Formats: sequence, structure tokens, C-alpha cells
Amino acid sequence: MFSTAAHLRSLSRVAVAAAGASKAAALSPQTAAWALVPVAAARFAGLTSTTTTPRSYASMPTESSPELHKYGQYLLSCLPKFIQQISVYKDELTLYVAPNAVLPVMTFLRDHTNAQFKQVQDVCGVDYPTKDHRFEVVYHLLSLRFNSRIRVKTYAAENTAVPSITPMFPGANWHEREAYDMYGIFFTGHPDLRRILTDYGFEGHPLRKDFPLTGYVEVRYDDEKKRVVAEPLEMAQSFRNFDYSSAWEQVGQGKPDVPLVEAAPSPAGDKKQ
Repeated sequence: MFSTAAHLRSLSRVAVAAAGASKAAALSPQTAAWALVPVAAARFAGLTSTTTTPRSYASMPTESSPELHKYGQYLLSCLPKFIQQISVYKDELTLYVAPNAVLPVMTFLRDHTNAQFKQVQDVCGVDYPTKDHRFEVVYHLLSLRFNSRIRVKTYAAENTAVPSITPMFPGANWHEREAYDMYGIFFTGHPDLRRILTDYGFEGHPLRKDFPLTGYVEVRYDDEKKRVVAEPLEMAQSFRNFDYSSAWEQVGQGKPDVPLVEAAPSPAGDKKQ
């Protein structure tokens, strides 16, 4: 709300502008146009309201809110055949689904009125070598309509595939290619599933836990061939073992501690010639 003094100042400006408009009739067209500028400004100021009405947004669970649990239960009640489990961790809702339920769940989240997650932020993989289905595929979705995010997780093994969501979300194309390149996860129905980060002819998948840190080949520029060549890896020094409880822990048996024997002092009168 404006104060009384501010309101009086605005009224005085309107009166001055009106007086300027009456004088503009006897002026030239160019001068009259400049004289009417304060009048237009005053009229625009009269159209503005002194009170601000908050903009209404659609209701959606906010962060740090128990409504996320309710929304997760709502999704679980809508898709009981496809959603296996829900969880809320650090204000982020996660849905756990089977591989054959990826497309139905994604279709629901994209098209349902109370979801509208129409944008894929990321598709990544996680490797758990001790599990039967060692790979976990994680989808991150964004709803611009409700300003909300959701995570969907599924699983896959080395010899099983996950349905591709690229036909539904074209933005997931390169994300799925990266997951295939780094982890070896196959996506059925992908229009162009090939490597995207590693070099042509690369063997293996670098982000798997069983992939060696040094890789299998080393790349260098051959001045004779005038091109980059890949050669078998040669280690000049083997890996050192740093698995110690203390940085100062002794490695190996070492030498026994031998006490220092100080030399006996020479007699006072004994001097070297």
C-alpha cells in the first residue's frame, strides 16, 4: 500500500500532466506529442493497482514436505501393477519399477494431469557387481508445469535389456548411448545405440567396477605413421599397495632397531699429534 504522501504526490503529477495536455492544443504537432507523454504516463499509472495479488500456481508437493509421501502413495495407487516400491530421501521421490514397466510408468508420468513430467534431465547407470542384476538404470524427470522432480529406477543384467524411452523423450537419446558406452547396458528400441564417448574399436566399458583403472591399451601419436595409434599397455612400475591403517605404518619386516653406542670420551691428556 502507498502512503498518504505518496498518494498526494501522484495526484499532483496527474494534475500537472492534465494542464500540459490543455496547453498542447495550441502547440505544433511535434511539440504536442512530447507534451502528451506525461499524460500517457499518468493514465498508465492510474491503471496499476496499489495492491499486489499473489500469482496462483498449481498445488504440488514442496521440498521438506510430507506431501511427497502422499504423492508417492497416489502414484502407487494409480499404477499398482507397475510400481514396486517408493521412497523419499532428502526431499526426492523415487519410484522402483521392473524393466517391463518402464514405458507404462513413463507414459503416465508424462501425460497424466497431476504429473506432466515432460522433460528428461538425465539417464545414468550404476554398477553393483555382487547383485544378480548388477546394473541399475536411473531416470531423472522434471515437470516444468509443477516445478517438481522425480526419479525412476529399474534394473538390468549383463544379458538383459531395458526398453528405450527415446521414442517418448527424444532428449534421452545421448543419455542412453552414454549408459551403453560406459556400462554396456542395452536399450531395446533405441534408434542409434552406439558408443558416444570412447574411441572407435574400444573394447570394454570403462565405468564397470571390474574394468582396470589403466585400461587395456595406451594411445600415443606415432610420428612415423603421422597418426594416433593404440598399443598394448606397458606398466613401467607396478601398482603400489596403499591399503594401510596408518600412513606411517612400516612395510615389510625392516631392520631391527640397534641402540646407538656412544664412543667413550678420550683421556684429557691424550691429544692427536
